[in-house]
Amino acid sequence: MEEEMTLEKRFVKQAEEPLFQLLKLSSRAWIDYDKEADAAYISFEKLQRATDSEMLDNGVIVRKRGKKIVGLTILHAGKLIYG
Repeated sequence: MEEEMTLEKRFVKQAEEPLFQLLKLSSRAWIDYDKEADAAYISFEKLQRATDSEMLDNGVIVRKRGKKIVGLTILHAGKLIYG
């Protein structure tokens, strides 16, 4: 559990500026990290109800409902932290 909390804290520190930019899309965000999947999930709404998704070259999946971005999935999030 201690390692997981450290990983989460490191992720937030590394992603601090990009997260502030993302928060401009929404006044609220929920962030979860799945250690087993090594994926971070950022939701801008409690229930995303995404109707479409787009995989970017950098391993980020953008979840959309119509033209609105409702969430992000960051694959290999641990690699972003540890290099």
